[in-house]
Amino acid sequence: GVSHVLTLALQELSLLCKRDVNGVGMLYELLRSHWLQALLKIYECLQQYLGKRPPPVTLQARALSCEVVELLHEAPPSGEVKELRRLLRSPHFKAALLSAHDTVAQKDFEPTLPPLPDNIPENEEAMRIICLVKNNQPLGATIKRHEITGDITVARVIHGGLADRSGLLYAGDKLVEVNGVPVEGLEPEQVINIL
Repeated sequence: GVSHVLTLALQELSLLCKRDVNGVGMLYELLRSHWLQALLKIYECLQQYLGKRPPPVTLQARALSCEVVELLHEAPPSGEVKELRRLLRSPHFKAALLSAHDTVAQKDFEPTLPPLPDNIPENEEAMRIICLVKNNQPLGATIKRHEITGDITVARVIHGGLADRSGLLYAGDKLVEVNGVPVEGLEPEQVINIL
């Protein structure tokens, strides 16, 4: 891992340090510093943890905290019990932290799309339904009206933008509906406002 690479670098630098090469002594001391080695150990631990991706212990942390608060009513009163009840009832803890935990644990953060209708004719063009969550960032694509058909199409996908990174939208794609609003007959400027 990273610690092994650091050890090898320190061995090489110690040889150069003995020859008094410019700046090597300072670099050697920096790489030997305890705080850098501690940070590298933390980094390696986090990398191992991310590789394992342990499942959440519970999917319902908010409900569990409510149960604990109810059980604390039956506990003998003490300063610790009162403090724990106050913390578990705090809106920041319940609404923000525990709700966010439950949403991530249940993997309930993806938008849901409506089901496809059953009565699609077989000779109809293939259609893709895509979902891009913008989060206040630009779409990274331009649109235009097709000169012949009048359809609203993607004119260009900007490299590195949201549409490009998603790999779901391509130049020439016809827009039929945006956020549940049909775009047929709309001007490109009106469609941009919906986007």
